[in-house]
Amino acid sequence: MADTFDEDVLNDLVGKVIGDVAGAMSLFMAYLGDQAGVFSALDGAGRVTVDELAAKIGLNPKYLHEWLGSICAAGYAQHHAEDETFSITPEQALVFTREGQPACMQGFFQLIVSQFAGHEQATETFKSGKGRPWGDHPQCLFCGTDRFFRPGYQANLVDNWIPALAGVEAKLQTGAKVADIGCGHGSSTVLMAQAYPNSTIHGIDMHAPSIEEAKMKAAAAGVTNVEFQVGKAQDFAGGGFDFACMFDALHDMGDPVGAARHIRETLAPGGTFMLVEPMAGDSMAENMHPLGQIFYAASCTICTPNSLSQEVGLGLGAQAGEKRLAEVCREAGFTKIRRAAETPTNMVLEVTS
Repeated sequence: MADTFDEDVLNDLVGKVIGDVAGAMSLFMAYLGDQAGVFSALDGAGRVTVDELAAKIGLNPKYLHEWLGSICAAGYAQHHAEDETFSITPEQALVFTREGQPACMQGFFQLIVSQFAGHEQATETFKSGKGRPWGDHPQCLFCGTDRFFRPGYQANLVDNWIPALAGVEAKLQTGAKVADIGCGHGSSTVLMAQAYPNSTIHGIDMHAPSIEEAKMKAAAAGVTNVEFQVGKAQDFAGGGFDFACMFDALHDMGDPVGAARHIRETLAPGGTFMLVEPMAGDSMAENMHPLGQIFYAASCTICTPNSLSQEVGLGLGAQAGEKRLAEVCREAGFTKIRRAAETPTNMVLEVTS
């Protein structure tokens, strides 16, 4: 017996899929434009022809013509049909080329492109049910992740998140010992070192190449009140930390309870653990929106495979929600968990004993 279906519903779904495919291609085109410097060349240039733009950046005008057609159809740049010129608005410049601005999305695009670059391994991991460690991904994932999260940290970490914690800002200003666990390329470590020169910030990450990159970033920034080590969250060296923080990383860990327990054990009396995690409701039904769609997808190919590649392999997932995160922290021995701050993409939990 043949299936029956609603043709209007089918057409709406096909239309949505076409839009999704267009969006996927547009992100790829935006990434190409970033890597080739096209958006930077358009920023502040006014209206230019294909040939003028090609001469300015040394690209083949035939490629640029096709790229501009796609990018303008996506609404990422402006096509002026009356004289066949192209430009970008101030708003488009913020999103596509103003590095470091909270609205700049290029790091996000780079992260997504990394997943397509590693699609064969992602497919095999998904089918096998086995884990896939962080270090097994293409290099552009590490760069894209840092580039995507850095503007949010620049906008919120020192001005909003730390001041929202009880007594922490004063400690950091006077001089404190800080552990930045899962520091990646060290953007958060460097930001805190710059803001609190009397404190010593210890950047810790299990991925050795990321630690090397973090050291270079710290050196380039001219900060000397930093120390870095390769180590796992469950057993990193040191103790007596007045403040510990972790940014969008606990859910990636195989043993988040063990990690949180070790953090508690390394805190000085009266120390605070700031846990920053992706914004999520406590049930899947609460996360049925575009941000939840993105976070679940990233968790499927990045976060959960990394967790399953490690001991315990809890697979907490990027949309664990505050209730589940609080359970992890309490199981680790913490007694007080409070949402101290939030953004549209992150929740900030103050965790103390």
